[in-house]
Parts: sequence; C-alpha cells; structure tokens
Amino acid sequence: MELIILFFVLSTLSYIIIKRNIAKITTTPTWLLWLALMIPPLIWVGWYLTNPKDSMPPLLVFLPLILSPIVYVWLIEMGKISPQEKEKTSESIDIQKPEKTLFEELSSAQKEKNNHTPPINPQEEKALRDCFPWGVYYLQKVDYLPQAILCLGKLMTAPEKAYPTIKNNLEKVFDDRFLIIFQETLQGQPFFALVPNPHSVTAKTKLPEEKLTKPVTAIILLLLTLLTTTIIGAEISGVEVAELETNPELILQGLPYSLCLIAILGIHELSHYLFAVYYRIRTTLPYFIPIPFFLGTFGAFISIKSPMPNRKAVFDVAIAGPLGGFLVTIPVLVWGLAYSTVVDMPDRMNMLQFEALDPRFSFLMAVLSKLVMGSELIADKAISLHPAAVAGYIGLIVTALNLMPVGQLDGGHIVHAMFGQGKAVIIGQITRVLMIMLAFVRSEFLLWAIILLFMPTVDQPALNDVTELDNGRDLLGLFALILLIVILLPLPSTVAQWLNL
Repeated sequence: MELIILFFVLSTLSYIIIKRNIAKITTTPTWLLWLALMIPPLIWVGWYLTNPKDSMPPLLVFLPLILSPIVYVWLIEMGKISPQEKEKTSESIDIQKPEKTLFEELSSAQKEKNNHTPPINPQEEKALRDCFPWGVYYLQKVDYLPQAILCLGKLMTAPEKAYPTIKNNLEKVFDDRFLIIFQETLQGQPFFALVPNPHSVTAKTKLPEEKLTKPVTAIILLLLTLLTTTIIGAEISGVEVAELETNPELILQGLPYSLCLIAILGIHELSHYLFAVYYRIRTTLPYFIPIPFFLGTFGAFISIKSPMPNRKAVFDVAIAGPLGGFLVTIPVLVWGLAYSTVVDMPDRMNMLQFEALDPRFSFLMAVLSKLVMGSELIADKAISLHPAAVAGYIGLIVTALNLMPVGQLDGGHIVHAMFGQGKAVIIGQITRVLMIMLAFVRSEFLLWAIILLFMPTVDQPALNDVTELDNGRDLLGLFALILLIVILLPLPSTVAQWLNL
C-alpha cells in the first residue's frame, strides 16, 4: 500500500514538472512525455505487485533506465517547436527564454519596451551598429528594453572569433558602461545583449563596491565548524554526551572525523575559489556552516558576485570543486576503512547508519571497501565505520549530490558548459525524474528527489555563452558524470558474487 501511495505522489510530481517546463518547448502531448519517463517505475511497481517475494531481474532494473530517457528526448525533438511556428505567434525573434536566464525581470519588461526611452542616443546607436562588421555578425535589428539593448542578427564566423571582436568594438565606443553578453535563443540563433555594468568606473551612477573578502568571518565560522564537527565526531566514536561533560578531553576522539570532513569540504570550496580568482571573477572566501547536530555542519559555500566570462570558466570553476574534494575523499575513505570493522548485517538499513553500513548501495563504495578490507568483508556483512571513514563516506555523498546535473549545482554548471543552456535544462529535467524513479527503488533518495524538485533548473549564463568547450574538457565532464553514476548506482548482483560481497 505504501509503495502505491508513493508511486502516485511521485508520478503526480513528475507530471507537474513536465507540464510546467518541457511542455513549453514541444508540441508532444504532456501525457505521452510523462508515460515515457514513467516506464521504469511502472515496470518496477508492476513487478513488485505481481512477484512480491522474488527479486527483480537486473535486466528489468537497468534496461528501462536506459530506454526511458532516450524515448523521452526523442519525443521532445519530434514535437519541438520550430522557429517558423514561433514567428507566427510573436512579432519578433523569440528570445524570451534566454532573457529570463540572463536577468529575470526582462520577461515583464518586454511588454513595456515600446514605451521605454532608449538607453543610448541616436549618435551612439549609429556607433553601436558600426561595431558589428558584416563578416563577423550581420546585425538586423536593435531592441531596447529597460534593462538591456538586444542586438539581433546572424553569426557569420566562428563564435570564438565573433565575441572578442564585437566586445572590443563595443568597449571602444561605450568603455565599461555595459556588460557584453553573447547568447543563443531556443532555436540556436546567437544574439548580443548590452546590460548596464553595475561596477562601471565611467558610469555616472554606480553601485558602491562590496567588500567580498572577510577573512575574520571565514576564520570564525571555520573554528565554530571545527568545534561542532569534533563534538559530533566524538559521539560517532562512541562517546556519550554525559561523558563529555565529566571528561572534556574525550572530545579529542572526534578530531579524526572533524579534521577529515573539514579537509574534504574545505578543499572542495577552495578549489572553486582559486579557479574563480584565476578567471578574475568576483567571489567571496569559502564560508563553513556550523550546526550543533546531525553531521556538525551543513557544508561550506562561496558566493560568486560577477558573471562568468565564458563557458570554459563556467566548466573549470564548477568541476574544480567536486574533483578537488574527491581527490581528498578517496585517501581519507581508504584510511578510515582500514580501521573500520566488519559486523553482522542489520535487519533495517539506511544511508546514514554508520555503525552498520551496507557498502553495496554504491558501486564505488563497495569496490573500495572490498579492496581495503579484503576477505574479511563477505556477503551478509556490514561495516562499522571508523570516524575517518564516516567523513570519507560523507565526502562521497557530497560529491554525488554536487555532481547532479541540475540547475545551479556543480553538475548543472558542468552540463551547461558542455551542451549549452537549452540542453542543460532538458538534462536537468530528466535527472529530476530519474531521481524520482530511483526513490521508488531506494526510499533514501526521496529527500534527494525533493531537493532537486524545488531547485531551479536554469543556470546563470556566461557573458560568452555560445563558444563551446574543447575536447579535453568534454572528456573531463564525461568522467564527472560517470563518477556520479558509479557512486549512486548499487553494486550489481553479478559483480557482488564475483567479489564474494
């Protein structure tokens, strides 16, 4: 009964997601798109209702997961609205979607553009038009919106050559008065947008400079997080709260957990920060979030205050965090597993049951555990994690969550840089629904599905959001997505038998 209720709740949420987002870009019926995505849970629920005592064949587990997104994308492409159809219902080129991703208020400003005073005078407009050489970008139309000037036309050369040429020409006329944005419409037509630069030196009115680097605040939060994670680490190692009150020195037993976890989270955010600094992107220092319960921290973050210059910068800044944290996670996890012990498998398990964790829920966790613990770890056995192993295990979970290709998560930035913003939105929607499907198989992922459901799927664009990545970065991005899969997917039964696990 609980399975049926969960099925109806999550299937309803899936339909709402498709109706609100994907139905706008395709004529394929919403119910058909929903059916394509619901093939896996329909098969799984049908199996469990008809064969409640038998385990599901691996083919029925993995084949629907592979076919469902393929059919889903094919249906979207079959009904995708063409530029000609768009033009029938719009007086100008439809760039409403990119506008929303650039600056949210432009969607409502579009209605007022005819009554708005142009932000430049006629002489400046003539100079603006001269900034677009015919052989680089054939300018056809200039639209004035309250927050931007849109320059619409046809790209006549490679994007990596067009953007710097047009940008240099415009800066000679307007200096740093505008940010020069290069994007594509949903139909793949590149356009330029000039947005007022809030940090312009030459502008008559500019915003006051915000002090971004606050080292005292960062150090205080770091020390508080060290305290809270050390207390939680002591509790993980078996120290009771009453014992801490009578013997405060016992708190030192929590240091292996706290130091390892802070190292993983700190390197993750520091990697983001250093690459942002390399690309001269305005950003804050990494800040930790201490809490006196659960894991002792809600993680760490940096806040980026200026646009990304291009998709290469988006990719590098995004992927640096998960890879940096992962490179620390693996040795920490291996070290912690070496001091962990094997225990009997409990009747009920969850992903945060550190005293008796089943490593088979994750392909990567299972393989690492077997390599470190050897013949001691066999079938029907679980692991009582050492505090350092707990930190490494949390590092894996953090890496997987950040690599989810949705919206403003690191994975969302990565697929945005690899495939462009339009395709990244579709990938994000597919990921949302796949996570809902995974929640049917493993209820632990229900929280993940809910988090992704309420997370925006649209990532902020780069100034040059048209120039594509090189092959090396595409391969690195593919590796990141494979890493996500090997962390999330459970150990197949055939591999478990081969490993005697």
